[in-house]
Amino acid sequence: MQKTIPVRESVWDSIVTRAVFSLALLACLPASSGQSPAGVWKIVNEHTGQPNALLRIDETGGRIEGKFEKIFFQPGDDPNPRCEKCEGANKNQPLLGMTILWGQQIQGNEYTGRILNPKSGEIYQCKLVLDEGGGKLKVRGYVWVPLFGQTQTWLRVE
Repeated sequence: MQKTIPVRESVWDSIVTRAVFSLALLACLPASSGQSPAGVWKIVNEHTGQPNALLRIDETGGRIEGKFEKIFFQPGDDPNPRCEKCEGANKNQPLLGMTILWGQQIQGNEYTGRILNPKSGEIYQCKLVLDEGGGKLKVRGYVWVPLFGQTQTWLRVE
């Protein structure tokens, strides 16, 4: 009688299995509700819970872009902050009115494009997903793949 030795699943097989499961799960999700992220969004400091800024998102021809509409200051802050670490046309430009979200195109139930971090001057790939009936916007900035990124939740003001 021959003994069977259990075969361990390789790391690669595990990754592939999880990826296939995740894709199958995504396929079961409802399609986009037709809501748009266009409007005004409050960006909140995730550590203090205090608002940092209001960002207006406009949609034109299926693409969206977002600009700072209002910046909330703390005592001692520069009342006219500039993007000192930005490069190119944004170098040393005022943050108020600056476009930090652009090139966003809808793909399924999310928008993908670019986002600028004005504190570092870095530009990241970005995904936007509306949540809770359109009242929250999950904003994920990342490098290469969404796995390597950070998500913020913005709150709809209007």
